[in-house]
Amino acid sequence: MSVLVTGSVAVDHIMVFEDHFKNHFVADKLEKLNVAFHVPSMTKKYGGTGANIAYNLCRLGIDPILLATVGPDLGPYADWMDQSGVRRDHLRVIDDEYTAACFITTDAANNQIISFHPGAMDRAHEAQVADVGEHFRVGIVSPNGRRAMIEYARDLKERGVPTVFDPGQGLPILDKDDLLTAITGAAVYIVNEYEWELTQEKTGLDEDGIAERVGALIVTMGEEGSMLRRGGLSAGLTMETDRSKIAAVAAEKVVDPTGCGDSYRAGLLFALANGLSLDTGTRLGSLMGSIKVAESGPQGITLDLAEIRGRYEREFDESL
Repeated sequence: MSVLVTGSVAVDHIMVFEDHFKNHFVADKLEKLNVAFHVPSMTKKYGGTGANIAYNLCRLGIDPILLATVGPDLGPYADWMDQSGVRRDHLRVIDDEYTAACFITTDAANNQIISFHPGAMDRAHEAQVADVGEHFRVGIVSPNGRRAMIEYARDLKERGVPTVFDPGQGLPILDKDDLLTAITGAAVYIVNEYEWELTQEKTGLDEDGIAERVGALIVTMGEEGSMLRRGGLSAGLTMETDRSKIAAVAAEKVVDPTGCGDSYRAGLLFALANGLSLDTGTRLGSLMGSIKVAESGPQGITLDLAEIRGRYEREFDESL
């Protein structure tokens, strides 16, 4: 049993500017901007949606197949993957590109200036589903290069694999036809509240129109939990009711929300891979998200499956 994870692999460079950006901009000179910020601290965090999901699946005892592209500069990140149990046998190295990187500078008022270099991610379509010869029970299409998201959604469905389509922050780069094609036939379409509004705006369809194209629809709503709705397709999914709201799990402490959604995705995929109900998957996803929030970095969960099961049973008074 395995899960095919498609999505980005990236390194986050996080810097803190101990002043306010506004103190260094001249309002009537913005067209000739030339500003340097002194950032005395910088940390690197290993991330990328695909890699984050794979990392969390490993914590849940699943051996995921991570299909993605990276540059020859992966270096210490590759060592971290090996230590964490994330396989690299389906990572395609693009020799003339850097691994995707995000550069985040935060000022004293928590304003941020962010630059993202996609690098090898924009050529993710060169790592193809057809190259994966081993069996996997479910696949996910998560934020990635535009062409890769479109082709992965098509190829997984053509292969007859239950497909979770979760475009996330990649949603704005898909046009109406791309989005409708990727959604149609997916086992699960999952988005957050903002992405749900954008989905309806892009497609021109309401909730019923979108739900009838998929096996199930999930909309995550942060502290308000998740909305789970049965779709119009028979995708072999188990649901307790046709429509339900799954409560969020309160975090023991709030340290860093980065990667919370990727931990949620892993919980959902665990349920699908093990033939559990989507209700169980969304509950486990909420728990994984709350555990992640209490840890630093998108790959910060250190609990193993037995410990997570214990937390699940205490939280929901049922076994996992």
